[in-house]
Amino acid sequence: MDKVRRILVYVCKDRAGPQRAQFVQSITSHFTDGSDDEVEVSCSLDKNQFVLYRGDEGPRIPLKRPAFCPIKHLSVTEAAAIPLDIQKRGVDVCVTILLQTTNQSMLLTRRAKELRIFPNVWVPPGGHLESDETLLEAGLRELKEETGLKLEPEDVSPKVLGLWESVFPPMLSRGLPQRHHVVVFMLLHSSFTHLQLQASLSPSPAEVSACLWADSRLVRSIVSAVDGEDGEVHLDGLPSSVSVSQVSADGALTDSSLPVAVFVSRASASGPDVERVSTGTKFALELWLRSLDAPDL
Repeated sequence: MDKVRRILVYVCKDRAGPQRAQFVQSITSHFTDGSDDEVEVSCSLDKNQFVLYRGDEGPRIPLKRPAFCPIKHLSVTEAAAIPLDIQKRGVDVCVTILLQTTNQSMLLTRRAKELRIFPNVWVPPGGHLESDETLLEAGLRELKEETGLKLEPEDVSPKVLGLWESVFPPMLSRGLPQRHHVVVFMLLHSSFTHLQLQASLSPSPAEVSACLWADSRLVRSIVSAVDGEDGEVHLDGLPSSVSVSQVSADGALTDSSLPVAVFVSRASASGPDVERVSTGTKFALELWLRSLDAPDL
């Protein structure tokens, strides 16, 4: 059933037909000389194939990977050591919703610590694209499953802001790759404030352990903490703590707070991961800030 339901990434180049991307293949490198970590591509979803290409037709959107992407640095020996069942997975597609409120807040959720992939990391709601779904349908389904928020397709104007090449574990120092995704970040504008939407939040405790409505000031600080770099973090006069909603085992929400340092933490180069905002989420939030600064672009 898993093989039927998962939608995989296909790539095409130089007018060739789409080819299924291999698990150990860097999607970003396919469209560059191999050294660049960001490139503009076009995408389409046709016959349950998510196709990435570069051509004259259709708008282009940024595709990015982190400089420390494990697939980028994978040696031939390391690639051969990846179990065959994982190598055969291909590259999965996820749709993640950037839900913007009327007062320009963004919903982030902390992944449950029991999850196998990126536990205890802050991300927007999202998950796998399934057979016969559109990108919007997948995003709205995942939004409802994870947070309880139900939006109707006719009530939103979706816009794909960017694509992120995601690998878990996120660094080779933490082990060989187990999962490889392209994450589609889709912006949705809500007609409600974050306080109005908060009243309808009903997160799934199996997937979400906390929720946060991040305003643009906090987001600017989050994106300044670039993973893999040692640059200055811009706190912009933020308070020492941030208000969050903790999710109990039965799904109840409790008002709480976390140190702002959690949200400007960087991915550690070695050892266990820390509670932080994911690297891909920082990329998406930076694109969101640009959309606020230039809404007509």
